[in-house]
Amino acid sequence: MIKGFKMKLYPGMEEEYEKRHNELWPEMIDSIHEHGGRNYTIFLDRETLTLFGYIEIEDEELWAKNADTAINRKWWDFMADIMETNADNSPVSIDLKNVFHLDYAYEARRKNSSLLHLFADLFQCPLFQPGYLSL
Repeated sequence: MIKGFKMKLYPGMEEEYEKRHNELWPEMIDSIHEHGGRNYTIFLDRETLTLFGYIEIEDEELWAKNADTAINRKWWDFMADIMETNADNSPVSIDLKNVFHLDYAYEARRKNSSLLHLFADLFQCPLFQPGYLSL
């Protein structure tokens, strides 16, 4: 499952945000992986200070449990001074709707193409040819 979301930095905190993530604690990396997170990427729109996150997760329930870990809460506290946060210091995060994924489109096209070939082959079978069955 793929998750996309956005968060917001405070003005002037772009370099600090990047620095802290370049020095991400090993325990935090382990926690993300232990809770099914992979291919976690965060992009920054410098004009709006909006962060766009992308992560692939194994399971929504398993991923949600990461929020309650001590290391995750410590990370939230560490990041709270440079970005918009909720009362518990979790980042204000807005889920984004996935509207396109190339691999999904490719797979759907491939499956549809296979079905079309199946029907084409089926209708070329002598059983379906005019005059084969005299009723």
